[in-house]
Amino acid sequence: MQEKLIIINLNIMKTNNTHVVHLNKREFKEKIYDYTFSKEWKYKGELPAVVDFYADWCAPCKMVSPILDDLSNEYAGKIKVYKVNTEKDPEVAKAFGVSSIPTLLFIAQTGKPTIVRGAQSRQSLKSDIERILPKEEKHFLNKLLSLKW
Repeated sequence: MQEKLIIINLNIMKTNNTHVVHLNKREFKEKIYDYTFSKEWKYKGELPAVVDFYADWCAPCKMVSPILDDLSNEYAGKIKVYKVNTEKDPEVAKAFGVSSIPTLLFIAQTGKPTIVRGAQSRQSLKSDIERILPKEEKHFLNKLLSLKW
């Protein structure tokens, strides 16, 4: 009897999803907020965003990652989903008081971001995303005002 060894490479943290963007410290400062320059929160993005602070070894992070991938597809064009590896860029995590992972930062176009710690269900993440989306009337008005007359 011949035994076969099957090896499965399951690297959930690395995603080919084009809607999820991995950020390093420099990119975070360019696209989200430059915490070294300004103490007052000012989001630089054009769409609401979710920032996932994670580490490759973190089991709860691995559970949240595919859910965020799916939600990034579902909300494509309405939100941006970013990931920051706390092992590679601990300074970014420290700037937001990230002491446990996963920690998720939900960023609306206006106001301060909301921080959620720990693994969340798909429904909970969807609810948090819905809260940062602009109201349709406001979104329609902004599109109307952006038209060139």
